[in-house]
Amino acid sequence: MTSRTPKDSELARRLSRRNVLGVAAGATAATLLGAATAQAAGSRGQGHGHGHGHGKGRAVLPPGRLGIQLYSLRDKVSTLGFAPVFAELENYGYDEIEFAGYTQGSAGAITLAQLKKLAKDHGLNPIGSHVGYYDDNNPGAYTFAQNLTKVLDDAEALGLKHIGTASGPFRYGSTVDGWKRAAEEFNTYGAAARKRGMKFYQHNHAEEFSFSTDKPGVRLYDVLLAETDPDLVYLEMDIYWAFCAQFRFGKKADGTPAPFNPIDYVLRQPDRYPLFHVKDGTRNDSARDGYDMTDVGDGDIDYKTFLSRVTERTHRGRTYHHWQTEHDNPVESFAFARKSSEHLHSLRERCGD
Repeated sequence: MTSRTPKDSELARRLSRRNVLGVAAGATAATLLGAATAQAAGSRGQGHGHGHGHGKGRAVLPPGRLGIQLYSLRDKVSTLGFAPVFAELENYGYDEIEFAGYTQGSAGAITLAQLKKLAKDHGLNPIGSHVGYYDDNNPGAYTFAQNLTKVLDDAEALGLKHIGTASGPFRYGSTVDGWKRAAEEFNTYGAAARKRGMKFYQHNHAEEFSFSTDKPGVRLYDVLLAETDPDLVYLEMDIYWAFCAQFRFGKKADGTPAPFNPIDYVLRQPDRYPLFHVKDGTRNDSARDGYDMTDVGDGDIDYKTFLSRVTERTHRGRTYHHWQTEHDNPVESFAFARKSSEHLHSLRERCGD
């Protein structure tokens, strides 16, 4: 997801990496509930397994599992409110939504009960939400560290099955011990969420895959996986950022090769990855991250292969995972949402696959 705090500097940049999943968009504008609706009507229902007619074979995207991270539509939510945005998403064939805050900015106040009902009325299942990890300068901050009970109360009121953070586990620095300490806190949040019937998750950017400052041969993401309880702490892989990390952190500080493939993490522990962020990027070896973020379907990330491998090669592959489209800064956010849905629904397995 995109950066919500200054610490998430990674998100501020439009980067992208290849061969992974990603969903982003933004292109030609689609008007609110007018012209867009007519075109969107064509994709309506796709989220329930209906294809786009693009070739033969079973749809790669499992039915009922397409969501969107609402941060991508923050401009529309703040100016129009949730209702018109949810109406558009319903028309575009979305099944689920992931929150990035529960207010509407300048569009007016809304209660959690109203928000839950509004989503239901538009056939959208609130699947998760991003909340800050910590803000040590503000005891009243709406974060896991400062206000765990309130965060979980709100998530429970919305009926969320997952509640997590897009903040990296850097609260205590980039050392192995620092990440062990953060992992211990994540376990605490996970245990509290589990008591409420929810799964706590962490969403990665690229830096999670960097190396420890005190033990440069140790990848920090591996520390997080090893030190968190798999029954309490889950992961939402942002495929785009994971491929950016593959580009940036494929070598150790001393130049020793340390290649990794993001999907290998998923295939080794598929039950730890209930959620994914899907966004796209055009390969650019001169960019810091190796990609420039772009609309889903316009980049070089191979969604068809990534989705197929996860859904076909893991236990409960088509019934466990949720796929959330996202673009940090789409050119036109409704167009991004529409294009992303159309592209992902168009992907087909080849006959005989």
